[in-house]
Amino acid sequence: MLTNFKEMLWDAYKGHYAVGSFNAYSYDTFKGIIEANRKAGNRPTIAAFGAKYLSNMSLDDAFAMVESIGKSAPDMQICLHLDHCKDFDIICQAIRAGFGSVMYDGSALPFEENLKNTARVCEIAHACGVSVEAELGSLAAGQYSHEGEATDEEIYTDPEKAAEFIASTGVDALAVSVGTVHGLYKGTPKVRVDILQKINEAAKIPLVLHGGSGIPEDIISSCIKNGITKINVNTEISVFAGNKLKERLMAADKIPHLSVLALDQQKDVEEVVSKYISFFGATD
Repeated sequence: MLTNFKEMLWDAYKGHYAVGSFNAYSYDTFKGIIEANRKAGNRPTIAAFGAKYLSNMSLDDAFAMVESIGKSAPDMQICLHLDHCKDFDIICQAIRAGFGSVMYDGSALPFEENLKNTARVCEIAHACGVSVEAELGSLAAGQYSHEGEATDEEIYTDPEKAAEFIASTGVDALAVSVGTVHGLYKGTPKVRVDILQKINEAAKIPLVLHGGSGIPEDIISSCIKNGITKINVNTEISVFAGNKLKERLMAADKIPHLSVLALDQQKDVEEVVSKYISFFGATD
């Protein structure tokens, strides 16, 4: 069923596992995410709809799709999450539409302004039973990034500032910067687990890892052991499905029917999501 992510993330935090947050932009991507969840045994899963994709569909359309698909498996724990949003009005629209959680992204703002805005979002969202994620620090942009900008700079999250931010805002989860990137890595991932450990000790709430695409499993496991309970995957879904579509079109004697391509893309999304669900809960 549709839910917010506060309870599922706290369960993950106490149980030392992570909840996957997978970006969707269409019916086929939503369907692929939810099917992967079903086949994995109905584990808590987040379907993330970024504010950047409002040109693909409205917030009401996104909610209606997830609600409709989710009815086929009432035992599922699915959270529809508004990802990376800087616009207060859009956040309010998502809350009214039925989203279970929202992310206010004030990471590019000065600390005090980010804190003030996040506290305002938390006050309104919590009054409506909706969870809030915020971000402190910033990620650089990697290959094929569709979330960040080429000019984005990596700024690690300060553990002491994180503790102050959480205490002052009441935010439910905090996205941190410890060396991941939006998109795919251009070289070897250099995730600072030592910094993450200090943030976790200071924060004492569920932490979020953006830029989860392509990170080796051993690094993921180390991050989960040190407080990461929500891991975002976007770029790998898009690149994998895009490459598969290209291969099919180049190999076909004639252009396949669009309905067939849509089903194929659903299966491609399902394959990537299934891979991550299979090891996000493993920390040994």
